Order: sequence, then C-alpha cells, then structure tokens
Amino acid sequence: MEIAVSYLKSQVNKETTIKKIAASIADYIHVDLMDGLFVLENTGSIEDHLSILKNATKPLHVHLMVENPHDIITKIASLKPTTIIIHKEIPNFLEEISYIKTLNIKAGLAINPETNIETIFPYLPKLDEVLVMSVHPGRGGQSFLPETIAKLKTLNKQKKAQNLAFKISIDGGINNETASLVKPYVNILISGSYVCMSDDYNKQIAKLKNS
Repeated sequence: MEIAVSYLKSQVNKETTIKKIAASIADYIHVDLMDGLFVLENTGSIEDHLSILKNATKPLHVHLMVENPHDIITKIASLKPTTIIIHKEIPNFLEEISYIKTLNIKAGLAINPETNIETIFPYLPKLDEVLVMSVHPGRGGQSFLPETIAKLKTLNKQKKAQNLAFKISIDGGINNETASLVKPYVNILISGSYVCMSDDYNKQIAKLKNS
C-alpha cells in the first residue's frame, strides 16, 4: 500500500509541511491544484506551487481540479512528477490524457462522487491510474462517502475483466478507520489533514499503512 500526503491543510506553512512529508515514510507528496472554477477552492498561482516544490525530494503525485489543465500540465511537468491526474468531468479530458503521456509522465483520471464509474470503462486501457473521490472535491471538512466502496469494487472487477494494470487511488476523508474499509480495493491512499494536522507524520502514515 502506497501513501500520498497532501500539504494543503497543516499545522505549519506549506514549505515546512512539504519538507516534513519528504522526510517521512510517505511514498509521494500529493499536490492538489484547484482553480476556483471547477471547484470552489482556489489554491493560487501555479508559479507559487512550483517555487515551493522545486526542491522536493520525494516523488510528486499531482491532482488537477481545474477546468482547463493544459497550461498547468505544461508548467508542472518541469518538476517531473510521477503522475498527473485530471478529471473525467472536463470536456477535453482524453486530449489532456494523451498530452500528459507525451511528456513521459503517467496519466490518471479522477471521478467525482456523482460520476458513474462505468462511464470511464472505455478509457481504462489509456490510464495509469484512476482516482476515486470519496468526498466532493474542493469542499473542506467532509466525511468519507461510504457508497464509494461499491464504486471501488466495480472498478476492480472491470480492471480484472480487461486484464489491466492501472493503479487505483482514493482521496477524501481518509484516516485509519476509512483506510481499513477501502484497503482491499486500492493501491494508493491519499491523505492530508489526518497526517499534517498531527505532531507525528510517521505515526499517522504507519496507521494508514497498517490499518
């Protein structure tokens, strides 16, 4: 089980949080970028994120919650992230998936809670990762949506049916309790405040890995 830790909500500033994640047993630094259009929250300019991430010493796992990701993909690619994930709900997602791959970066597709998982089945062979949102993106303080588990089961069944190797990740309300519910069905757990609002990152990450 791999753990990606988001730095947006923390006890300390973003720069310090990123350093703490980098020094932890997490597998990735998870980068959430939002434009205030696709979701309500706006995480600010891409240049600010590039500045604080340029010296990151752990692989970057990027999730773009934006309506028009093309220019952001171009800019964030300079940091050589492991994966860039965009949303199924944007109109040109297939073109952007192809573009990410031309940059020699793994391409992922995220789906919101209201999106039917079966709508992405035709595109699974093109994907390196599917991110299933277990809360509504861009809204803080939400609880894990239990109906997400049925989605994960359906996705796993289809993955096996098509004999595919993409990773499955989940984001939203992930703590040691919810991690234990989804662990049989996912490869990557994405967690933010559960880790970064604590005083001991490794302790929290270990709980996720061992839940």
